[in-house]
Amino acid sequence: MAFEVPPLPYDYNALEPHIDEETMHLHHDKHHQAYVDKANAALADTDWAHESVEHVLSILETFPEDKQKVLRNNAGGHANHSLFWEIMSPDGGGEPEGDLGDAINDLFGSLDELKKAINDGGVNRFGSGWTWLVHDGTGLAVYSTANQDSPIMQSDEPLLGIDVWEHAYYLSYQNRRPDYLEAWWNVVNWPAVAERYAHAVGKVQAAT
Repeated sequence: MAFEVPPLPYDYNALEPHIDEETMHLHHDKHHQAYVDKANAALADTDWAHESVEHVLSILETFPEDKQKVLRNNAGGHANHSLFWEIMSPDGGGEPEGDLGDAINDLFGSLDELKKAINDGGVNRFGSGWTWLVHDGTGLAVYSTANQDSPIMQSDEPLLGIDVWEHAYYLSYQNRRPDYLEAWWNVVNWPAVAERYAHAVGKVQAAT
């Protein structure tokens, strides 16, 4: 089945005042749709047209060279944005609980230190990209990627990613990317991130 933009799990204005309604319309309906359309066009009439986006990204280097860049940008954009909508919520914020909360405290010392590491990754990402919390097969890790590169491309499990392309924040925050990153934590959906963490840990345990 061809890739499709998933519907938002909340109203377009539900994340205000932290993320405005107009940005959500443009970001979800226009930008994400464009990634899906271009990725589907690149995969049409190939043996991979009905594969999951995760599988496509995991075998990116096996594609013909003329398709690799298109899929890196657009299948990557589809995967990244599909996660982005899921890990935000109008009831977001607060602190993670359970195993995820324990893992964050063990590695980073506190949630505030994790936020600082992720925000620093976003602020210092030159140009467009993402800043991530991932499970790298051994535990939690934080890094940033350029453009629409996905952690899946390096066999990591993305748990939380913040989009730092200007289209994600410019209408409300202009060039104040640090302000956007600080505000974003008011909409983080920790239960969704925790579910992804549990899935990643389960995959590792099943493989050992």
